[in-house]
Amino acid sequence: HYSRMCPIETPEGPNIGLIGSLALYAHVNEYGFIEAPYRKVAGGKATNEIVWMTADEEENHIIAPANTPIDPKTGRFVEIDHSGKVVNADRVIARTRDFDGSFGAPAQVSVEDVDRMDVSPRQLLSVAANLIPFLEHDDAKRTLMGANMQRQAVPLIRSHAPYVGTGMEARAALDSGELICAKHAGEITEADAAHVTVYSDEYGSETYDLPKYERSNQSTCINHRPIVKVGDLVE
Repeated sequence: HYSRMCPIETPEGPNIGLIGSLALYAHVNEYGFIEAPYRKVAGGKATNEIVWMTADEEENHIIAPANTPIDPKTGRFVEIDHSGKVVNADRVIARTRDFDGSFGAPAQVSVEDVDRMDVSPRQLLSVAANLIPFLEHDDAKRTLMGANMQRQAVPLIRSHAPYVGTGMEARAALDSGELICAKHAGEITEADAAHVTVYSDEYGSETYDLPKYERSNQSTCINHRPIVKVGDLVE
């Protein structure tokens, strides 16, 4: 399940544990298996190459966590020595096979043995769970309730950005398909409550109509308001 199914988000009723949510970066391959992304590691250096693996493929690799310190220039694993200097690490904590053959037990291994690395600490959880600030300090039962309640939230007439966020809010809103974004870079030439017009030399004027107080399938309100003004440049 690691990085494939969220361990937190599940119904609180009779279907608890039977219904799950995909983890943040997981996807289903052409054969119907869930794959998770990992960075390729070679010679003790983390590369920018991403490989997708199923659960059975993952068991053949030694995988370092995403928050393992690395040198941003060389990609080599590093650590802080007793004098406070950043030096190349000889050993790191990684997931590998245990003495009984089971996979997933953390152990100290040589950096030369590591061949994969998680892409992000967020990849373990679903989108809803990733929207909960300071998740690691919360009780698991309350994070389950919080993740479910975020999916039950209704739109506000006057929405406001949260005071505390996780950085996932903009991505979740964009991927929802409800946001109206400019297809091409340009300058805002018209903007009111009903429409926004963007002009570019290559594509000319493009007008985007804003839905106002429309009914959703759940009988809630879908209302768009512009956040740009005439003269703004958008990309």
